[in-house]
Amino acid sequence: MSSLLKIKDLSCSYNQIIALQDINIDIKKGEIVSLIGANGAGKTTLLRTISALMNPKNGSIIFNNNDITKTSSDQRVKLGIAQVPEGRGLFSILSVEKNLLLGAYTRSDDEIQKDLEDIYKRFPILKEKKDQYAGTLSGGQQQMVAVGRALMSKPKLLLLDEPSMGLAPIIVEEIFNVIKELKNSGTTIFVVEQNAFLALGISDWTYVLENGHITISGKSKELLNDPKVKEAYLGI
Repeated sequence: MSSLLKIKDLSCSYNQIIALQDINIDIKKGEIVSLIGANGAGKTTLLRTISALMNPKNGSIIFNNNDITKTSSDQRVKLGIAQVPEGRGLFSILSVEKNLLLGAYTRSDDEIQKDLEDIYKRFPILKEKKDQYAGTLSGGQQQMVAVGRALMSKPKLLLLDEPSMGLAPIIVEEIFNVIKELKNSGTTIFVVEQNAFLALGISDWTYVLENGHITISGKSKELLNDPKVKEAYLGI
């Protein structure tokens, strides 16, 4: 498989504090790739940098064979990168449907309504509540809106930041089933996940981030049996 996203020698800092250093990541088309690590390791910083919400100090970001290191966030959405942020980032006093349609703000084609109906088929509860304020939904329903909003941009690469955080197990299962379906339909996914079992169980390849450095990487099934990963992240 060819690469969809390549991150080369990427470093980021907050003022003088280095958050990421010499990060190298390769995400193939059609894969689910996961990133695991402790709180404060730099996982969200990496996603924010891929989305152009942060500027790197050094290094490059190559997407679909194009250097997008200096490309703006809205242009990256147009190119096919969408992020579901930690905490969901919904507009709480807008309706569910308006939040979903905001995901299509860079589009001008005539398939937006069809794609909206596809979101409602994927998450039927959202159609029932489409006129309700997003801020009145349960945490699980809000996560569905956040995923649906990202999908409305028709992404080639979907970035997911802690999709299971704060959700009941039954909702987590539903969200992760959707992630599997998206992969089967051709969407490439890069997921940051606090639950290492979930991340390793759903992904093809995993990177371990520690103190701003990639320390381990490999096939997810193999990392499930890696002694360091088992001790540090799986509690075994």
